[in-house]
Amino acid sequence: MVYLDYSATTPVLESVLDTYVKASSLVGNPNSLHKLGLETKKLIDASTNQISKILNVKPHEIIYTSGASEANNLAIKGIEYYENRGKIIITTNLEHSSIYGPLSYMEKHGYIVKYVPLINGIVDVNALETMLNNEVALVTISAVNSETGIKQPIEEIGKIIKKYPKTIFHSDMTQAIGKINIDLTDVDLVSFAAHKFFGPKGIGALIKKESTELTPLISGGKSTTIYRSGTPAAPLIASMAKALRLAYENINNDILKISALNKYLKDRLKDYPDVFINSTPNSIPHILNISLINVKPETLMHALEAYDIYISTQSACATGVASRAVYAVTNDDAKAKSSVRISLSRITTEEEIKEFLKGFERCYQQLKK
Repeated sequence: MVYLDYSATTPVLESVLDTYVKASSLVGNPNSLHKLGLETKKLIDASTNQISKILNVKPHEIIYTSGASEANNLAIKGIEYYENRGKIIITTNLEHSSIYGPLSYMEKHGYIVKYVPLINGIVDVNALETMLNNEVALVTISAVNSETGIKQPIEEIGKIIKKYPKTIFHSDMTQAIGKINIDLTDVDLVSFAAHKFFGPKGIGALIKKESTELTPLISGGKSTTIYRSGTPAAPLIASMAKALRLAYENINNDILKISALNKYLKDRLKDYPDVFINSTPNSIPHILNISLINVKPETLMHALEAYDIYISTQSACATGVASRAVYAVTNDDAKAKSSVRISLSRITTEEEIKEFLKGFERCYQQLKK
């Protein structure tokens, strides 16, 4: 099998799974005051401290969620806490469906959503600055687009937004955390999920800086924080902390390795006259988006599947339509309707890339006939 869909989800590492199994042996509810409960709470606290050190945030700024979609919903809907502030939200045409969903909800509740212009897929920071004023309640911009891999200048954007104290800056960093180094200093809210960096599914987090308040989505008593009620999932939390630590152990070397594989793959695919590269020099190496013109993405995906090769059409949460993200970058309807995503990871090998290219050659010849 050649698996090249890591941006959709990653397998759980065996050592991470071991952590989950060991943590599952703790029977106490971490909210209980007896010895068994305190043992579980101690594990959660240790995991939280580990995550906070890796991401350079404070432990009490970490809100555990079921994943990035819940974290995005909490970040966006939660700003209703500031009901007396402005009603404008700024975003881009490169966001995940778990951003657009809650944005639609906010529009129904009186908010106005505006889209910042892009230049080659990158936020036009000068245009953004002209859009900012005291009526802007929230800016939500993903750090890395899940389809094209384009990385935004989050640090620069954060510094601009800091000039407007009433504006909250949220970034969906689901495709960034655990893959690249990124500074969270000037971001108020950060979403991510463990299954993007070899952790388990069903656990993620929202980093909420202490200067920001939110209205909870799930109420019913204090958990690890007052912003998300429910019994804390200790095995999932411990596993996420372990996966995150492993992700950052050799991250610089991992990026170099993935960059080399990406370049090799891209150079070979450029030889095909009907293949267009939609990812740009500003894309992280983990994601390569291409279009095979006049071939439906699902057709190419299933053709490769016959050779036990697995890629993706758009993000796993938005299939069956023209890619909004690819169109935003290319302004080309044909490319947007035929785009597929190849995503790499630190465990991808050169042999797997070569096997993919063999399979792609066979599929290309079959489909172009």
